[in-house]
Amino acid sequence: MSFFKNRFMQQLLASFFDLAPILAVVIVFQVLVIKQPLPDAGNLIVGTLFVVLGLTLFVQGLEQGLFPIGESMAYAFAKKGSVAWLLIFAFCLGFGTTVAEPALIAIADQAASIARKGHIIADSAAAQAQYAQGLRLTVAFSVGFAILVGVLRILRGWSLHYLIICGYVGVLIITPFAPPEIIGIAYDSGGVTTSTITVPLVAALGIGLATAIRGRNPMIDGFGLIAFASLTPMVFVMLYGIIQ
Repeated sequence: MSFFKNRFMQQLLASFFDLAPILAVVIVFQVLVIKQPLPDAGNLIVGTLFVVLGLTLFVQGLEQGLFPIGESMAYAFAKKGSVAWLLIFAFCLGFGTTVAEPALIAIADQAASIARKGHIIADSAAAQAQYAQGLRLTVAFSVGFAILVGVLRILRGWSLHYLIICGYVGVLIITPFAPPEIIGIAYDSGGVTTSTITVPLVAALGIGLATAIRGRNPMIDGFGLIAFASLTPMVFVMLYGIIQ
């Protein structure tokens, strides 16, 4: 019990120091540049404490839950030798973690609202909701596809930088053909793969898989899934804009 208590206190302190630079920037610019007192300092302090506590609990959950689950499942699939089930699991993991990502929901809703105001889509709530849902599913499908290809890369020993180069070449090729209003959304949509839900599970999947396969180095082969998953939404969302 004392071990977990000490570990929690250490993580709590680490979370505070992680947030300290952000607080320092806000306070310095507010006091020295804007030269105004902090608005509602009491709520600011309470909110900061809640953020520190939430970050601490989140990191603890990652270490005790998500990382072990991702690694153990990847290891089990690799040992079982079922490539088909492993690829299905990889796709479902990428799709499921992305479609439920709050940042993606917010981006899709905002993009749909702007599209409605700009008369890109019909001026109705139903059309806006359908457009936002289409964006969410497109990004989630693209991330699932990227994780599937990334798992194949680990299994086959493909070079990561060739995949990344080909992906960005695809982005450059398709950009001139995409509607101008969708390009910015497409480029930003890649950022959802660096979210708090997707990164831990996908990283754990890659590390567990590289650990289970003989001849693979977890440091070299286990990482890189997130980088590839960050560029595929750009291509898929621009295709979505072309089709729409």
